[in-house]
Amino acid sequence: MYTADTAAGRRRSVRTNPWVGLAVLALPTSLIALDTSVLFVAVPRLSADLHAGPTEQLWILDIYSFMLAGFLVTMGALGDRIGRRRLLLIGAAAFGVASVVAAFATSAGLLIAARALLGVAGATLMPSTMALIRNMFPDPKRMGVAIGVWFSCFMGGMTLGPLVGGLLLEHFWWGSAFLLGVPFMVLLLVAGPVLLPEYRPARPEHPIDLISVALSLAAILPVIYGLKALARDGLDPVPLAAVVAGLAVATVFVRRQRTLPAPLLDLRLFGDRVFSVALGIMLLGGVVMAGLSLLSSLYLQDVAGLSPLETGVRLIPQNIAMVLGSMAAPALARKLPASTVTALGLTLSGIGLAIVARVDPGDAPLLVAGLVLASAGISFPMALTMNLMLASAPPEKAGSAASIGETSGEFGVALGIATLGSLAALVYRSVLDLPAGAPEAARSSLTSAVAAASGTPGLLDAARAAFTTGLNVVGVVGALIFLGLALTAAIILRARTGAEPEPVAV
Repeated sequence: MYTADTAAGRRRSVRTNPWVGLAVLALPTSLIALDTSVLFVAVPRLSADLHAGPTEQLWILDIYSFMLAGFLVTMGALGDRIGRRRLLLIGAAAFGVASVVAAFATSAGLLIAARALLGVAGATLMPSTMALIRNMFPDPKRMGVAIGVWFSCFMGGMTLGPLVGGLLLEHFWWGSAFLLGVPFMVLLLVAGPVLLPEYRPARPEHPIDLISVALSLAAILPVIYGLKALARDGLDPVPLAAVVAGLAVATVFVRRQRTLPAPLLDLRLFGDRVFSVALGIMLLGGVVMAGLSLLSSLYLQDVAGLSPLETGVRLIPQNIAMVLGSMAAPALARKLPASTVTALGLTLSGIGLAIVARVDPGDAPLLVAGLVLASAGISFPMALTMNLMLASAPPEKAGSAASIGETSGEFGVALGIATLGSLAALVYRSVLDLPAGAPEAARSSLTSAVAAASGTPGLLDAARAAFTTGLNVVGVVGALIFLGLALTAAIILRARTGAEPEPVAV
């Protein structure tokens, strides 16, 4: 049972319109998306000003996602114990402070440290917002609409990020990209205590098991690091060892959770069939879309010959499609079972990937069309599976359920880039027919072939054709995965109906 903090808080939680509260929760959601996409625009300038080398640039980009993924499980469990609103406000304050430090960083090392703190703070925001939605909207259908709005805000932030970042960098210094988040956090700190209800255990819970926290970090961080390094540098003993070590620690972590009276991660959540299938859809959907996004960006620049700005413009329609799809999915779920809507979306994504499988080196518009269909389709399950996961979890475990979903998304992105990126690279090396006199280094990647193309007639066309073949193979694999998931959703998932009772304040 959950309770408001005080009598005044109890009265406020009863009277507050949950849709007004959802508008407040949109602030951190939009901010995290903006912060992620804005940074890609700012990296060249901040790297020059801070004299950041290639390794430091990678850490500036990667440390945020490392820390975010590592602390999601811990923060989800912490919010379940101390209160979701309290953790959200603590994270908002930390995020604002870290943003200021990042904006005025005088060295690459200080910026990396600030980005690490931003990752930890970000890990408090995502599960807290989702858990609060779970408590504020106990009816699954209204919860589905709320999550659709939440997802639309996230994708809207991703879409606007590069445009906002470009405008800021045109008129201000690179630190303005980080300061963008400060007003969001200040507004959240002011409005949150008034417009958001609090949910925390009515009875004291067991304290967080610090050994489990350490084990979760020691499991997640090496795996995420290893997957990212493998995707970037290819097979190497160090990242492979990191992945193996992380998986070994994960085994120890799981065994410990089974013995604790109040585990950091309640493994009983995975016993629910709907929860497990929804989680698998989120993970595999992230794998396919992350790999597709990476390869599509490379295709548009190195095969179609577009500039980075032109590439960004070509990718905007797919983000818009995801926003529209995430808004349409809850409306469809009012008339059709959630399993049917999820299966339809995954089928549409499969059709989009099948179109990608037909792309030729000169078919940039066809690729964009495939991306739009795939993105619109995947937004259906992304908007609905989190709703299914939260609805299948007990209200007191909403933070943990949300953190598991978010963690699977982080793993999906890292795994998709590593596996599908490696698959495309393998196909590229296998089918590339090097012209006479072409350097063997051109076989390593399309980027290397483009760099060496000026002195070797026919190399550029051959490399572009080979890369496109790799993209086609990924399209086929992605289409099969999505169609398989659609069949799984249609058979196993079931629409959840009926409302749970509102949380009781005592």
